[in-house]
Amino acid sequence: MTENIDRTTINGAGGLEHTLSSDLYTDPASLERERTALFFRTWQYAGHVSQLENTGDYFTFDILGQKLFMIRDGDGEIRCFHNVCKHRAHEMVAGSGSVKLLVCPYHAWTYELDGRLRRAPNQKKVVGFEPSSICLSGVRIENFCGFLFVNLDRDAEPMDVWYPNVREELSAFVPQVGDLKPVLVNEVEERCNWKVAVENYSECYHCALCHPTFVKGVVDPECYNIMPQGYCLRHTTRAANLDRLTYEIDPDANAHATDYSSWFLWPTFSFQVYPGNVLNSYWWKPESVDRTTMYRGWHTVGGVHSDVIAGLAQQDLDTTVAEDITLVESVQRGLSSVGYDRGTLIIDPDFGVNSEHSIRALRDWALEALAHQK
Repeated sequence: MTENIDRTTINGAGGLEHTLSSDLYTDPASLERERTALFFRTWQYAGHVSQLENTGDYFTFDILGQKLFMIRDGDGEIRCFHNVCKHRAHEMVAGSGSVKLLVCPYHAWTYELDGRLRRAPNQKKVVGFEPSSICLSGVRIENFCGFLFVNLDRDAEPMDVWYPNVREELSAFVPQVGDLKPVLVNEVEERCNWKVAVENYSECYHCALCHPTFVKGVVDPECYNIMPQGYCLRHTTRAANLDRLTYEIDPDANAHATDYSSWFLWPTFSFQVYPGNVLNSYWWKPESVDRTTMYRGWHTVGGVHSDVIAGLAQQDLDTTVAEDITLVESVQRGLSSVGYDRGTLIIDPDFGVNSEHSIRALRDWALEALAHQK
């Protein structure tokens, strides 16, 4: 998938592999390039299907300044539109809520829930004005196991092509995924470039040194591996020390009841499953070249409160998340040093926990996206 990458610009003598150059993490112009070349051409997380349970339910969101909204129409279909009236560009809706029709607050142009213009005040006075020829600008959407994603690129391939087998694997690891709803979302500010945060998540070379709770109570770092799967990085390992878990599980509930796995969907979202088929998610949202908001989502059947999940979420904040904040913010400061340009990656031909082949994949995907900039 990266056949267009010129590796001579990033690889050193003897086949050494290097990171991206530091300016791609620190120069505001780099984020502006990524905005159109990368974020407007990749699958971006928007929300959960449970936010749109009834006809007319909607919520707004944005992708680096592009204002959008999702809504459930009268036929039960979930649609996504640019949040702009086709008349004089006023925003159509704000926040979240439920409507019977979409009425622009500026001049009361009124649209059906499927985006078609129903009427405009005084339209009969305009010769040739045909409401049926006007429709809100739609955006591609996919429902991925209840998680809603959009892509501003109309020609982009489907998510199952981008992330092969992930839908089936996630459903196997979380058999109840179709019944889940968000129960808790922790919002965390990270003073770093979004790629620093994503790269930190996407390797476990640092785990044994920096994440003692994670490696002692959740995973076995000795067999941890991360492998590209399309534009997905699949994290696999066996769960470690099940007797040390801070919550009880039924090991016989299903085939993956005692397993851990994670699926990072390039560029900014990840599903993660803890033993007990506990689904949690990561979503990184760039705010500026050196500021990222990370959302840690936790999900239960029906969105019902769980003391176990609340405890896990707090433990996660107090340990892994807090540890990662210290790491990524130090890296961001280091990237601004005139004493650093790019680093050498440790690529183990046998892969494994102490290899950074996953960082190489992220590097190549970023460069591939930037190479398509128009």
